[in-house]
Amino acid sequence: MLILASASPRRRELLMQAGLEFVVEPADIDETPLPDEAAAAYVQRLATEKAQAVCAARRARASDPFTVLAADTAVVLPDALGEPGTILGKPADAADAERMLALLAGRTHAVMTGIAAVHSGRPSRTVADVEITQVTFNPMTPEEIAAYVATGEPLDKAGAYAIQGYAARWIPRIDGDYFNVVGLPIARSIALLAEADQEPVADRLDNSINPKEL
Repeated sequence: MLILASASPRRRELLMQAGLEFVVEPADIDETPLPDEAAAAYVQRLATEKAQAVCAARRARASDPFTVLAADTAVVLPDALGEPGTILGKPADAADAERMLALLAGRTHAVMTGIAAVHSGRPSRTVADVEITQVTFNPMTPEEIAAYVATGEPLDKAGAYAIQGYAARWIPRIDGDYFNVVGLPIARSIALLAEADQEPVADRLDNSINPKEL
């Protein structure tokens, strides 16, 4: 059994698109960054803690083997030296979304997704990684930013944008995995699942899913 430790509809849709059969059991953990914690370390730690928390809760009530997949994504602005620095989470409100988009406009930033897979064996086996994609935004006028925020799309997205939505009109280039920016790097996630439970991923395919219907 595969468990997705996330309530994100985008991650659910991506796993379905990949043809995997799974159940959803969101994790509830403290997501406060540690002092001076680097962005890549932060997203990998959160993904690992989410997967392990769901694994522990499920193992307490079930004996059948299972694997938990968890992820955490952050939009990260470069600092003055060009290194990943400021983490942009989900905006608190429309004004905060406008602030974030003004920071992103005309610049290249990193989208980092920590991924973790935990197999329920005794002892459990955990593997984790971070996928990084560079995303370039065209300049945006204040009027364009306000109009985009008014659509409501940015309000529940890390960094206040959705590459698969209206924001695509301002993104001329990415370097890396597109699906990582959507919310889950599919290929890397499947590789981690195979590494965690040593089961061919083809055995997980749900043949009842038609990708054309997604």
